[in-house]
Amino acid sequence: MQQKLYFPYIGQRILKTSVAVFLCLVFYYLRGYRGETMSAEAAITAIICMQPYVHDTGEYALNRISGTLIGAAWGFLFLWIVPLFPSITGIPLYALMGVGILISLYSAVVIRKPDTSSLAAIVFICVVIVYPDVEHPLDQAFHRVLDVLVGTCIAIAVNVFRLPRAKRRDQVFFVRTKDLAPNQLSQIPSVVLFRLNYLYNDGAKICLISEHAPAFFISQMNSLHLSVPMIVMDGAGIYDAAENTYLATFGMTPEASGWLMNQLSNMGVSYFIYTVNKNRNYIYHHGTMSPEEQIVFQRWKRSPYRQYLDDDTFDPKEIVYIKIVAKEDKAERIWRGIKDTLPGKGLRAVLRPQAGLERGSGLYFYAEEANVQQAENWLMMRMREKEPQLRAKEVFSSKGYRSEHDAVHLMRTLSSQYEPVAFPARRG
Repeated sequence: MQQKLYFPYIGQRILKTSVAVFLCLVFYYLRGYRGETMSAEAAITAIICMQPYVHDTGEYALNRISGTLIGAAWGFLFLWIVPLFPSITGIPLYALMGVGILISLYSAVVIRKPDTSSLAAIVFICVVIVYPDVEHPLDQAFHRVLDVLVGTCIAIAVNVFRLPRAKRRDQVFFVRTKDLAPNQLSQIPSVVLFRLNYLYNDGAKICLISEHAPAFFISQMNSLHLSVPMIVMDGAGIYDAAENTYLATFGMTPEASGWLMNQLSNMGVSYFIYTVNKNRNYIYHHGTMSPEEQIVFQRWKRSPYRQYLDDDTFDPKEIVYIKIVAKEDKAERIWRGIKDTLPGKGLRAVLRPQAGLERGSGLYFYAEEANVQQAENWLMMRMREKEPQLRAKEVFSSKGYRSEHDAVHLMRTLSSQYEPVAFPARRG
C-alpha cells in the first residue's frame, strides 16, 4: 500500500531559526562581509541556541558561550606557543591539535559543564585549523568569540519576541483524550501534559472528553490543574476532577437496563454493570466470568478510584452503562444481534477495541441520550449561568492518534486557537 505524502506542521522553532539565521547574515552584510569573508559561526550558533522554549534557549546559550570561551582560550594559547617552535610541522603539528582537543574536552568536564565539551572542541579546532596562515592569534580567537556572542544574542532576542496575541477566554475548548494517547492504558506524552498545564494556568477553559470512566486517566489528570470538568464515559457523565465529584450522570432507566440485562442473560452472555454512587464507581459482574473478563478484572480491581463487587445489590437507578468484554468476533455477533432493537428501548451501543486484550473488544451500552453532544450542551448551560458569553469550540483530530507527533500537533492547534495572533484592526 502506497503511503500518502505527509507535510508536517511548520512549527515556530523552524520559523524562528530561519529568522535568526537571516538576521545574523544581515548583521555581517551591513558590516561589509561578503562571500568567503561572511561568518558562518554566528549563524551556526543561532541554529544551535534556538530551542522551543525561552528557558531552554538561555541554557543552550550559556553552554555555547562557556564552550566557546574554553575553546577560544586554548586555541589562543596554541597559536601563541606553537610558532615558538617552527620545526613542528606536518603530522606532529596535527598531533598537538589532537592534544588540544583533548585538553578542551577535559577542561569542560573539570569545571562541571560536560554539555559544553563538544562546543569547546569545535571552537578550538576552528581557531587553530588556519595555522600557520594566521598572523594575529589574539584577533583570531577574539573574532570567534564575537561571532558566537552575535549568534547567541540574536537567537535569544528572536525567541523572546512574540507577536501580540488575543487570549480567547470566552471559549470552552473540547478535546478528546483519545487524540492525546492511543488508549486508556497509555500515558499521555509529558510534553502534551506540560502544554495543557500551561494553558490551564493561563486561563484557558479546556474540557477533556474521555470514552471511559475517570479511573482510566485520573492518575495522569492529577498532574493537571483542571479548571473545567471532564466529560467521561462517552458522554454518560460529567466529572469534576478538582473536587472528585460527579456533577451529572445520564444513566439508563430501570426499565431499559432491566430489559437489556434480561436479553443478555437469555443469550448466555456475561457482563459488567457500571454504576455511580456517592461519587464513586461501583462495578458489578453478572454471569460466569470469561477469560477475557478475567484479564480486565485483574488489571483494574486494585484501582483506588473504583470498586468491584460480586453481587447484585445495586440500585437500578444508579446504572450508567453496561459492558461486555469478549473476542472481536463474538462481541460483533452480539452487537449485530441486538443493535436494531436498542433505539426502541432508549439505548445505544458502541463497539470498541479493548486495550490490553489481544483481538478483544468492549461492547458498551448507554442510554440513548447519554452522548458527548448532550454532555457538552449540559456543561455549557451550567457554565453560562456564571459567564453568559461563553462559546463552545471543538478541537478534534480528524486522523486520531497515530503517534506522539499527532498529539503535539493537536496541542499546537489548540494553542493557536486559544491565542490567535492579534493584528491591529484597520481603521476605515
